[in-house]
Amino acid sequence: MADRRTYRTFGLLDIGTSKTVAAVIVAEHGPSLSAPSLRLAGLGLQRSRGVKAGVLTDLDEAESVVRAVLAQAERAAGVSVGNYTVSVAAGRLASAHCTARIDVETGRVTHDDLQRLMAAGESYAERDGRTLLHLNRLGYELDGVGGVRDPIGFSARRLSAGLHAVTADEAPLRNLLVLIDRCYAECDGLVASPYASALAVTTEEERQFGVTCIDFGAGTTTIALFADGLFAGVEAIPVGGQHLTYDIARALQTPLAEAERIKTLYGTLLNAQSDEHESISYPVAGEEDEGSFETTKARLTAIIRPRVQQLLGLVRERLALNAAGRYAGDKVVLTGGASQLLGLSEFVANEFGRPVRLGRPSDLAGLNASLAGPQLATLSGLAVLAARGSNELSTPYARKVLKQGYLGRVGTWLKRAF
Repeated sequence: MADRRTYRTFGLLDIGTSKTVAAVIVAEHGPSLSAPSLRLAGLGLQRSRGVKAGVLTDLDEAESVVRAVLAQAERAAGVSVGNYTVSVAAGRLASAHCTARIDVETGRVTHDDLQRLMAAGESYAERDGRTLLHLNRLGYELDGVGGVRDPIGFSARRLSAGLHAVTADEAPLRNLLVLIDRCYAECDGLVASPYASALAVTTEEERQFGVTCIDFGAGTTTIALFADGLFAGVEAIPVGGQHLTYDIARALQTPLAEAERIKTLYGTLLNAQSDEHESISYPVAGEEDEGSFETTKARLTAIIRPRVQQLLGLVRERLALNAAGRYAGDKVVLTGGASQLLGLSEFVANEFGRPVRLGRPSDLAGLNASLAGPQLATLSGLAVLAARGSNELSTPYARKVLKQGYLGRVGTWLKRAF
């Protein structure tokens, strides 16, 4: 019997502080494939404008960039997609953990019971003006007995579940939808970017044993925690690699573009005796004589190190406050564009006293080798989630609101406001 294979094309959009990326992916499904085979058909990449720390600050500038990357990706793929799965890092992403309980009316657990359980969790998570982005189950109890993975068909009078919700402020999400509408595109759903990044760079075994994935982006640093193979926690800190660039520019009085170049080429957290004598030439802002000023690698490290220590201190605080932190094991995986700073893995390992590795997403066919690195981890994770079409995470905000037309969404927002 022939191996019948089907193909599905979908779009991805990741709007970051430093770059905006769109991709058109072709997923191949077949009986002999344990997971969809993914191929990059088209890629659009431009420097972001109108975005700060993942939040839209200028719709017109952001729109021109998003329109350009969507057109670039679809032109390269030779198809018009229209619908995109979009990553979210804005809105002060945070975790909420709760236990939902219901009575099993029929005495035997059904899918309707699970839906009622999830509805109870949604109501709890959306308190205090927060918007529910993801909701997933961590485990069940039947009449007080835990350890149940799938309760369907079990006999019980009382069903309870530990739930993990990812919530965000609604205003940044609304503005993200407005931006996508203005680009004449549709949103298939929103995915928390730390979850997408973690899926791309951690292994199934690591997630099963417990792992913490830290994504060092340009404007934000996000954290995803896994325990027993389940997504159990998320955090977002509005500090990233761009702040290192600002520190270098301020200390050396050099333009931002030059500070970024210096950080990329010479930035390191490792100490070497030769760094005291290795000089770096750079221009000073406002001076006509370019290249006449010098510093050393040792001084550059002294500029970078305090900011990294401050950021890791914030990460440590967030992990201590997150309920999933105590279950996520010791392993730490780093990813994101700023994670490529030389010596960062060793520095984090020393600061945390935990095993650390640099995570790279698995190869995506059709992606240029120069781009197949931590800087595109979020996009790779979006591809995995969109291709899988899994229901392991419910996305109530996306399903209830995003699929409406623009006018319908405006009506929804007005009802919520008044």
